[in-house]
Amino acid sequence: MPDTERTTRAGSGWVLPLCWATVLLEGFDLVVLGTVFPVMLDKGVWGMTEASASLVTTIGLIGMMVGALVVGTITDLIGRRKVLMLSVASFSLFVLLCAVAPSMFVFGLLRFLAGLGLGGCLPTAITLVTEHARGGKSSSATTTLMTGYHAGAVLTAVLGLVLLSSLGWRSMFVAGALPALVLVPLIWLYLPESTAFRERKSAVSSTGASARESIALLFRDGMARSTVAFWVASFLGLILVYGLNTWLPEIMRAAGYPLGAALGLLLTLNVGAVLGLLVAGRVADRAGVKRSTLLWFVAAAVLLALLSIKLPAVGLYAVVLLAGFFVFSAQVLVYAFVGRAYPTASRATGLGWSTGVGRIGAITGPMLGGALLTANIAYPWGFYVFGAIAALGALVMTMAARPAGEPAVVAEPIESAPDPTH
Repeated sequence: MPDTERTTRAGSGWVLPLCWATVLLEGFDLVVLGTVFPVMLDKGVWGMTEASASLVTTIGLIGMMVGALVVGTITDLIGRRKVLMLSVASFSLFVLLCAVAPSMFVFGLLRFLAGLGLGGCLPTAITLVTEHARGGKSSSATTTLMTGYHAGAVLTAVLGLVLLSSLGWRSMFVAGALPALVLVPLIWLYLPESTAFRERKSAVSSTGASARESIALLFRDGMARSTVAFWVASFLGLILVYGLNTWLPEIMRAAGYPLGAALGLLLTLNVGAVLGLLVAGRVADRAGVKRSTLLWFVAAAVLLALLSIKLPAVGLYAVVLLAGFFVFSAQVLVYAFVGRAYPTASRATGLGWSTGVGRIGAITGPMLGGALLTANIAYPWGFYVFGAIAALGALVMTMAARPAGEPAVVAEPIESAPDPTH
């Protein structure tokens, strides 16, 4: 055991970089289809249409949802390190096979299978950084981890500019699979299993554990209300993230802004997102994750509503920057909250189910934005709707129980002190 503990301590410095790299893969997946679809549509690959392209996108998101729901529970049974390695390897394999897909059906199937692997990366990575974080720093570790998501999106967009014109759309999937050649061996060699999981595994080795028991723990010991709150908040948060990332340029064009300005606003939104992630976790570590999550959702609601007002250029960019600052990290703070709310025995399961249910929001967000645009009410009503969703997220999070040792958001009843005369 002492040798194992020394190995774990020595490898702890690898946890955040390696987990960050796996989250970067999700950023790749967010952007890659939007990068290759215009080329595939122009070339008439497999007779692709906008409708079939949307279907493939949805199928991939469904795969991620199923992967998060299933793999999170498996992680609590067999360990974080093994699951992360298998998730990265399977995602990368099926992404590579996308490059040689012979038909639209096979391409869609491979996107679903890739989604299964990718869906397991995020909850497992968050679990690992949470369990390896130094005392009181788990929220900032989680938000720092999630900057990999935006870094991956930006890098993939740049990669598209470099590769598409010279090597074609298939090269993007080859490039997306190549990191696994380095990442999987590094995980195998240097990523330590969390001490918390190893201790729990030793404690239950004589009795064993089942997936049903891991899921049941989400609803025991007064956690049922918090579990539902996490699921709903994750769903609402991802409606905002995917809805705004997909349709903000079109909504701003509907408001009368030129395309160049609309795309600039999307970039500004995501710059704000990275800044928000760097700040939000540190605030949560100091002020409490529940209080911070509520504040972030409320601020997001106010700022989204402000976007319905015609503003001068400087004011518009400032509000969009702040909206990105609060909207994206509000969602990530939910993950940080989940990571602190559950015990070791159900932490990865809780994160898996929260991210899995949240994926329904990732599907719903673009559909909602598209419906508003189709009805010609995206501006200003789109921002009212998104603002209301953020406000509902704040309301839902009031239901979640505070992690142990965290200050109350509002005054709570205090138990009567013992009578000193007795």
